[in-house]
Amino acid sequence: MQDEYLSRVVIDPSTRNFYLYSNEGDEKVVDCETVDEFMSVMSFIRSTASDDVIAYANPL
Repeated sequence: MQDEYLSRVVIDPSTRNFYLYSNEGDEKVVDCETVDEFMSVMSFIRSTASDDVIAYANPL
């Protein structure tokens, strides 16, 4: 049995959301209410996830 892992993170700065996708097809949304919260989550993701799984949403 293989462990589930993060396969893609899409960062949307305009909505302050993070879309997390797993290798098994699960999707989670992290909705940040403040800029400080958004910056903290982004810092965590950048320090723990590899660059090849991080993407940014297109601006409106």
